[in-house]
Order: sequence, then structure tokens, then C-alpha cells
Amino acid sequence: MNEQQKPSNAEPSPSPLTALSAVDGRYAGKVASLKPIMSEFGYMRERVAVELHWFEALSDAGFAELLPLSVQARAHLRQLRDGFDESHAQRIKAIERTTNHDVKAVEYWIKEQFEARPDLHELAAKAEFVHFACTSEDINNTSHALQLKKARDTVLLPAIDALIAKLSQLAHTHAALPMLSRTHGQTASPTTVGKECANVVARLQRARAAIAAVALMAKMNGAVGNYSAHLSAWPGTDWPAFARAVVEQRLGLNFQTHSTQIEPHDSMAELFDAFARCNVVLIDFARDMWGYISLGYFKQRPVPGEVGSSTMPHKVNPIDFENAEGNLGLANALLKHFSEKLPISRWQRDLSDSTVLRNMGSAFGHCLLAYQSLGVGLGKVEVNPQALAADLDQAWEVLAEPVQTVMRRYGLPQPYEQLKAFTRGEPMTEARMREFIGGLDVPPDAKTALLALTPSGYVGLAAQLAREV
Repeated sequence: MNEQQKPSNAEPSPSPLTALSAVDGRYAGKVASLKPIMSEFGYMRERVAVELHWFEALSDAGFAELLPLSVQARAHLRQLRDGFDESHAQRIKAIERTTNHDVKAVEYWIKEQFEARPDLHELAAKAEFVHFACTSEDINNTSHALQLKKARDTVLLPAIDALIAKLSQLAHTHAALPMLSRTHGQTASPTTVGKECANVVARLQRARAAIAAVALMAKMNGAVGNYSAHLSAWPGTDWPAFARAVVEQRLGLNFQTHSTQIEPHDSMAELFDAFARCNVVLIDFARDMWGYISLGYFKQRPVPGEVGSSTMPHKVNPIDFENAEGNLGLANALLKHFSEKLPISRWQRDLSDSTVLRNMGSAFGHCLLAYQSLGVGLGKVEVNPQALAADLDQAWEVLAEPVQTVMRRYGLPQPYEQLKAFTRGEPMTEARMREFIGGLDVPPDAKTALLALTPSGYVGLAAQLAREV
């Protein structure tokens, strides 16, 4: 092997091709909306914001040693929060290489920004009130809650809403289009395409409401949750009330009144569980769509240039629903681990949650990929009325249900058993079913109604129910 043929041990340049995770590699562009929120950069930005909100709140508390900040100083704090960019994050990382402590690096960076404005001498003079009486987890738990709230409200819920809207449209458009049901994989009482879409919509609406309803909690109560450091400085202050005001009024979160050093993560677990339940609904839907495409109930519009098989040119695969199913499974594996692990911490605090929390973005990335794939898949399918009608026309046995039900009404003997013997073991045709009905001893109007039934007309209130979502 010559020099040119030898494999290189050089580290590859950073790119989607060299990323360790598919979320940051192959699919990086599709989850770009989450990156500013759930990345380490997003985490740093929230930490800076929390530290500055706490500092500003202290200045408004009426302490003689920390007078209220000037309008100019407040404007600078706001600019530090709103103008935080990647260069600032890189500087914090550089400081962290010395401190080996990420929150302390944020504190030192803020102090640098104060010192860089000698015209605002009040900031540099009071810089030691940055991170005053706080433990790292006061900053971290609030920052995580802010990340989760933003990701949920600005990215993930809108993606779920887009799916609900598409499925609702399908439910209304095809509310009355008959479709053979497949309970246990066998022919069953007909439904409509719209009603089956409406079933998913109803489940998603409930799941979406559960996600949105989770109240994300945060605490600002010191090293082991007792406000000990706070009281050592100003024992006459109502620190729980002060902390509540910062969490609720300045940060827009819900106040956790009791905790150890860490916020117990119960609300985070509730949120992850809520997303996981929503994802289970979507896995169910993705698998059903895969099956309906296989049956020919839905046709897929081919995408120019897209290849379905390296050897079978005719194939148009349901890849979007398969991709969604895979990503939903990955997301739920992470989400379920989060919800089981995060509320557990040894004694007042251990670090086993830290690494887990840094992977929240990966879980949400897989969620977003799945929601997008389902949306794309729905946009590429169209109903195949001919296939639906053909299946229904070959399933006259499904009318055994209404026939035996009417027989029950009028007291005919063993109606279920009669239909069971009649419909099993021999192909059922329209002629055979009508012949059976014609021989029934029921009132003429009941017989006329039964003779008018067809598989495609036996859908009950399906159309009405489909239009209700």
C-alpha cells in the first residue's frame, strides 16, 4: 500500500457527514428550528437570561447595598439577554476550559460584560450580586424549563397542529367515502375514510391538550432548597415570595415551593410522558397508513427522480410513514428514560441527571422529524375510490351484522347462530345474501330496508362523526 492508499487518521472536518448523531447529521436541516432552543448554545442563552433577571430583581428589592439600576444599566442587561450570540457562547466555553464549571463560566462572562462598560460603573461595582445566593441548579433548572417551554410552544405544538389540520381536512373531505374495516385483519363492518381520520384527530387533540397543559416548574431556593444563604445576608426578607416573583413574573414559569438542591423534575417527566403518549397515537396511525397503502386504499404520488428500489423500478414505497415510525420509536425510548430517571436523585443531589438532560434536544429532534415525515406522507397520498369500492363489493358477509340484529328485534330464533352458519365456509355474494333476507319472517318494511342495504351503505353515523372533529 502506498502513501496515498493508506487510511487517514486525521479527524474529519465538522459537517453533517461526520456528525455522530443523525439528528445533527443527515437530518440537521430538518430540525434547524430546534437548534437555537435545545442546543448547548440555547442552554447558555437561557442561563444568561436567568442570571440577569435575578440580578435585576435583586436591584429592585429595596436593599440599601444594591440600589435600583439606572435606565441605561437595565437597557444593557436587556441587550445582553436579547443580543446573546454564538461569539458570546464561545467566550463562555473558553472560560469554562479554565473553571471546569459551566455555570461559573456564565457568571464570569457576565462580570466581563459589566467591566466592559465603564460608563455603567454601577454594574461593575455590584458585579458580586451576579449569582447571589444561588446554587448552580437554581440557574440550570429554570433554564431547562425555559428551553422546554419554548420548544414545546414554538416548534413542537405547531408541528402537531399542522398534522391535526391535515387529518381534519381529510376527515371532512372523505367523511362519507365508504371503506371496509379490518378488525383482526379480517373483513368487518364498513366505516368511512373520513371517520378513520377523525378517530386519529380526536386522539391527537386530547394528546395535544395534555402536552400544552403541563405546568413547567422552577425553583430558586439555594443549595439544598432552604434559602439559607439568602437569609444569612438579609434575614428579614421574604425570600420564598421574592423567588416566586422572579420565577413567575420575570421568567413566566410555575414556582416550585419545595425541593432539594435540584428541582425534582416531576413536571418535566409529565411533559415527556405526554409527548410519548402523543407519539404512540402517531405510531398507530403510521402503521395503519402503511397497511392501507399496501391494500391499495391509498395511492402515493411518485416524486420525480425518487427511487423506490435499487432493483425493482416499479416501487413507490411508504417511506415517510416508515421514517416517522422509526423516529417516533427513538423519541419514545429517550422520553421514557427521561421520565423514569430524572425524578430520581440520591439524597439532596447527584449528577446522574446532568448527562441525561443534555439529550433532551435529541428526543425532540426525533419527534419533529416524525411529525414532518407524517405531514409529507399525507401530502403525497390520495384516496383510491376504485380499490375501496372493489373491496366492499366482495364483502357482502359484513351485512350479517345488521341482518341478525334486525332478526333479534323481531324475535326470530337464534339469529346470530343462523348467520354464523350461513356466512362461514362459503363465499358470500349479493344474490345469496338477498335470498337469505327474502326468506326472513319479519315485517315488510324491515325486509325492504334490509334488502336495500349494501356494504358501502352500511356505515352508520360515520359521516356525521367524521365531520365533528
